[in-house]
Amino acid sequence: MSKLLFIYNPNSGKGNIRKEISFILESLSAKRYDIRVFPTAKCGDAADMAKNEANNYDLLVCAGGDGTFNEVARGLMEAKNSGQNIPVVGYIPVGTVNDFATSLDIPKDIIDAVYVIVTGKEKSVDIGSFSVGDEGGFHSYFTYVAAFGAFTEVSYETSQDVKNVIGKAAYFLEGVKSLQKIRPYHLKISYDSNEIEDDFIFGMVANSKSVGGFKGITGPEVYLDDGEFDAIFVKNPKTPLDLQNIINSFILMDMKTDNIYHFHSGSINIEAEENLQWTLDGEAGGSHQIVRIDNHKQALTVKVRSGK
Repeated sequence: MSKLLFIYNPNSGKGNIRKEISFILESLSAKRYDIRVFPTAKCGDAADMAKNEANNYDLLVCAGGDGTFNEVARGLMEAKNSGQNIPVVGYIPVGTVNDFATSLDIPKDIIDAVYVIVTGKEKSVDIGSFSVGDEGGFHSYFTYVAAFGAFTEVSYETSQDVKNVIGKAAYFLEGVKSLQKIRPYHLKISYDSNEIEDDFIFGMVANSKSVGGFKGITGPEVYLDDGEFDAIFVKNPKTPLDLQNIINSFILMDMKTDNIYHFHSGSINIEAEENLQWTLDGEAGGSHQIVRIDNHKQALTVKVRSGK
């Protein structure tokens, strides 16, 4: 009998996952899985469980938001790097935004998501690693985005209770509040054989079709398994017209402007003149002056719709 580890965050979204636990377990048991259930109680629980038990299961099902899935992916990648075999991952997205699920067209409805896990196919996707310091000391992994600057504080400064009540509107409300905090950062960015040096108010290195609930922000053709990131760096606007052009670019999802650098790469080095606050998959990623971001091609296998 195949073994399944079910990790879920009982507080994600509006806590709806708790109402569907019986259905989820019955559906998975019908496929003759020997199931272990693990509800998370605090930050880091999902990562620790995934890392410590990776080698013991054939399928790991994660129910939660982007943060919970990030923990599971992080734990599995750490296990993989230590020489362990890691299981296929099924995802039941029950968070507020669920960018990773959107990119893979995993249903937001719990029943439909379980159906994908039971009947879907396997797809290998890229995972990003985030290293810090001159010597690139390992820091963490991310599944879909590493970002800094304007608005990136919004996700983790917005309380879970507020997210639960007003959903995506929470991000817009906090985003308006953060406008007065926007400031430029002088950066040196190197990738492949290229180097950029400029002042930036925002930057993101993404492997996603959706970021912060905005679909298409990284362009019309995004591949989650090609070993390359979509990188977007927004220059500090020097005039009101520059700012308007930047706003229009994001509204129209068109990054072709002199105010934005947009490129693809599998490895990016970023050096700031001072510590820069980062977010990884919408959660706090620490404050660092020098970072290196690498793409690990097709490192994680996820269940997706069989027709995809």
